[in-house]
Amino acid sequence: MFPKFSLRSMFHGAGGGNDIQWCFSQVKGAVDDDVAEADIISTVEFNHSGELLATGDKGGRVVIFQQEQENKIQSHSRGEYNVYSTFQSHEPEFDYLKSLEIEEKINKIRWLPQKNAAQFLLSTNDKTIKLWKISERDKRPEGYNLKEEDIVDIKPANMEELTEVITAAEFHPNSCNTFVYSSSKGTIRLCDMRASALCDRHSKLFEEPEDPSNRSFFSEIISSISDVKFSHSGRYMMTRDYLSVKIWDLNMENRPVETYQVHEYLRSKLCSLYENDCIFDKFECCWNGSDSVVMTGSYNNFFRMFDRNTKRDITLEASRENNKPRTVLKPRKVCASGKRKKDEISVDSLDFNKKILHTAWHPKENIIAVATTNNLYIFQDKVN
Repeated sequence: MFPKFSLRSMFHGAGGGNDIQWCFSQVKGAVDDDVAEADIISTVEFNHSGELLATGDKGGRVVIFQQEQENKIQSHSRGEYNVYSTFQSHEPEFDYLKSLEIEEKINKIRWLPQKNAAQFLLSTNDKTIKLWKISERDKRPEGYNLKEEDIVDIKPANMEELTEVITAAEFHPNSCNTFVYSSSKGTIRLCDMRASALCDRHSKLFEEPEDPSNRSFFSEIISSISDVKFSHSGRYMMTRDYLSVKIWDLNMENRPVETYQVHEYLRSKLCSLYENDCIFDKFECCWNGSDSVVMTGSYNNFFRMFDRNTKRDITLEASRENNKPRTVLKPRKVCASGKRKKDEISVDSLDFNKKILHTAWHPKENIIAVATTNNLYIFQDKVN
């Protein structure tokens, strides 16, 4: 059984004596403001036990952190995550037939369920999926290229007729034959491989009718799904578009059962966000271990959490200014209009170059990992 998570803890001073408060634990990465493109973190993923934490970057590297065991049994402290292994997963390529450069950037990392002492993970760039065996500290992992197979292909015969692209995909946690994939048009298709190995026909289509009053030039862009994640229970799935997080019941296709506005105050800024290309940022999202809380990123190095039970939410910031161990994170608030209060930040003061696209939640504990450009922040609940 997973421990019970509570979001009451995230509101400073709220609730009773058993409340938990989020506090700083660690930060990984250089302090330099001048960040090399290759060092920008592009994916973050805990393994199934939470003992290992992997990151990939735009330079094609994978770094694996391991939670130290000796402190893990102490009630007042948890083991820190330290570098366990690092290796070059992908190299830049050039496809001469298509005259196309293929970036080494790691798009996704997925851990395989552990069967014995060896750990395996998949890493992929735009072209090649690689399977890596991680066995010992400082030992170079063994890598295997996986054969490219067709599962879903929506490419038209004439590329000029291309109207949508696949943006994210994930297998069901309990039914290995079922998976979903999302598109740039804001739709989510569920496929069952028992019907056909070539899944060009979906069995379910999840799509919310658009509100005509919100229709604008940017509607199609901001409706593009940037991430989709099944809940641990397999009953729900979560999708992230530019402005919101939505929770879908797999038994109901016509509309989400829950919608959480991540940064609705940006709706009035879409024109400038289009001009600086921020409107095309791909934010990811994640569940906590008990599926009761969801987390996703925003700008100004803010990240958001939403409690599905209480419907309360909180905005927190990943900042080196609060990098002393056990420093409690204070909730942040954005003032969209009108007179700004003392503890609020104006929407016009947000730094859109600082963004949290990638987050991960430990599968069993209140430990989260948040990537800010080239830094990895780790936060945990305050242990008294």
